[in-house]
Amino acid sequence: MSEADSDGTDIRRAVVLDYLAHGLSDDGRPQYEKSPAGYALGVDDFQLYQVAFDEEERLTIGSEVVVEPPGEREIVTEAHRVDYENLSSGAQSELEYVVADLVEENEQRFVDFYNDAQPITLRLHQLNLLPGIGKKLRNGILDERKRKPFESFDELSERVSGLHDPDEVLVERILEELRDDDLKYQTFVGRREQEQNQ
Repeated sequence: MSEADSDGTDIRRAVVLDYLAHGLSDDGRPQYEKSPAGYALGVDDFQLYQVAFDEEERLTIGSEVVVEPPGEREIVTEAHRVDYENLSSGAQSELEYVVADLVEENEQRFVDFYNDAQPITLRLHQLNLLPGIGKKLRNGILDERKRKPFESFDELSERVSGLHDPDEVLVERILEELRDDDLKYQTFVGRREQEQNQ
């Protein structure tokens, strides 16, 4: 989950999707007033951020930075949320790789999604929100997890007939939630806010 400072502050980290050393192109200020900028993706909740960086720092795509709270930032000087369509083309093309890396690095968290997913309504289950998972595959996952919780993506693939790339299915869903902010159900993007508002 997320880290908490000794005073209970919630620290939000993000992965840099694009680094623009000369600032944002739509920033109307003279070049000497612009600071390096870019875009980042929240590690825990997949929120998208536009960020400004400290001029002394040189970053690469894939670096992890603190975006919130402001008092904990070291490299980031400003951060605010943006939608997918506000990202630079470089950030958009990098997004899929960064999401895939985050799913892989946090395998247990995402395997637990398969273990813990619940019905949303009488007719719709959280598992059905995943691309390619219909009634038959959902029931296969539910039957198998009753016997014993899944411990890895490989185990999911082995035990559930027809579920070949459980990690890629999650990546597809996360990207869908990032690209389409009109989706009725958000399972991964903005998850922390949903939990805090309950």
